Amino acid sequence: MVKLDSYAAKIENDGFVMIPYVFTEQLVTQLLQVVDQADTSGKTFRKSADLFAIRQFLKELPGAIGLIFNTDFKALIQDLFGKDYFIVKSIYFDKPEQSNWFVSYHQDLTISVDKKVELEGYGMWTVKQNQFAVQPPLEILKKIYTIRIHLDDTNENNGALKVIPGSHLKDIYRSEDIDWSIESEVSCNVPRGGIMIMKPLLMHSSSRTTSNHKRRVIHIEFCNQELHSDLKWIERINL
Repeated sequence: MVKLDSYAAKIENDGFVMIPYVFTEQLVTQLLQVVDQADTSGKTFRKSADLFAIRQFLKELPGAIGLIFNTDFKALIQDLFGKDYFIVKSIYFDKPEQSNWFVSYHQDLTISVDKKVELEGYGMWTVKQNQFAVQPPLEILKKIYTIRIHLDDTNENNGALKVIPGSHLKDIYRSEDIDWSIESEVSCNVPRGGIMIMKPLLMHSSSRTTSNHKRRVIHIEFCNQELHSDLKWIERINL
């Protein structure tokens, strides 16, 4: 319980925490086997020299759900977030060994929904691969937690996330407003089978790969908030 309390405090204060060895080597291997067997011809799959991604991962590959959400992992989620949380988004990322793909500092400000509706408090609409995304009211963003399950050892040489601790407490925070004289940067190195938990408002970036190692990650977002009655979470899955 002491560890859980320290994890929860670090998430709230710093905006993130790394927890090693949550998933066994056997489970990681099984998850990768599920991915390898996927039909990649669908609209939610994106493949290039720099990145392979599967949007709506848990819908596309439901065989992964039972592997990920075992009794221990569900208990961890409920102990850290609360028993009223549910899944709202899932993506699989594979940054290949020679990837030059990188993402500059940003916050995750959008959610995935079932359709576009002009509503007060919802804006910045986008559509990617027939999936609608919108920036919701800030109080919804503040209630979201992201868990990144690492399927490879990840460090600063193969695209580990870099974050600015505490930046999630500044609400909407633009990259051009970062004052590096007072901010610090942390590389979130996570071993294979470990997880990183973060708040979407945490400023984060991802560098190019400089080693010859893959970086495969399953990204899952959780929330306990209902949207406007005219909108639905497109990937809602109850735990």
